[in-house]
Amino acid sequence: MKVIEIITREKPSLSFEVFPPKTSASYESVCAATEEIALLSPSYMSVTYGAGGSTSDYSLAIAANLWQKLHVTPLAHLSCVAANKAEIDRQLKMLKEHGIENILALRGDIPAGQEKESLEYHYAYELIEEIRNFGGFCIGGACYPESHPESANSFLDVGYLKKKVESGCEFLTTQMFFDNNILYNFMYRIREAGIQVPVVAGIMPVTNPKQIKRICAISGTALPQRFCRIVDRYGENPAAMEQAGIAYATEQIVDLFANGINAVHVYSMNKPHVAAKIQNNISHILGR
Repeated sequence: MKVIEIITREKPSLSFEVFPPKTSASYESVCAATEEIALLSPSYMSVTYGAGGSTSDYSLAIAANLWQKLHVTPLAHLSCVAANKAEIDRQLKMLKEHGIENILALRGDIPAGQEKESLEYHYAYELIEEIRNFGGFCIGGACYPESHPESANSFLDVGYLKKKVESGCEFLTTQMFFDNNILYNFMYRIREAGIQVPVVAGIMPVTNPKQIKRICAISGTALPQRFCRIVDRYGENPAAMEQAGIAYATEQIVDLFANGINAVHVYSMNKPHVAAKIQNNISHILGR
């Protein structure tokens, strides 16, 4: 099933992101975790793509397993900045051969030491155009409620986002955020700019404060004082931090649904019990 069909239904959708292993040694354990999350019957599951395509084969295997064995709609990530057109074409053919219909098209991080002039792809919209021309896929893209870290300002960032949509992007998934008002303001700005595609809100339950500080430093995500106080109070108590993080994420999701954001994507960090607790917390809201 196409993701666009799922997220435009009247009922709320809840989906989860998983990531592949970096080596074959951990493949079985990672695959088992993704299968456990799939047994929750989420609306769909996305599978990330390692930097420079480093985990592309594992990503494909997990996405194919979700669809062929567990009958959960997969959304395969695909990044282009470290790839050439022949590699992208190979990936698209393999995805189609495995019955995968949905792609989240990303630029990806530029490899250290590589000159931009040597790259075949410089922006995500170029990949989106490539996928659109290939045909047969539902194409999603990423968006940044607090602007992309490399953007000079939010006005230019929205302009680049509009270029993605004009190139064939059918829906957008946000970078994580911890203050819903940031998303609501972002939604107003992009709608005013004429971007009308559905937006899926990306939520990360924080269970490891050291990890979240590192991610926020890279992505430019702001941490509201209310959230910081939770981390300061419970950060040294893993069980309490996990419980507080799940509660905070749940509160965000409830508020999003109440305010008309009908699709939420949870960055599960391959933790089935966290995914299960969040889903259970909103089971009646989801109509389960």
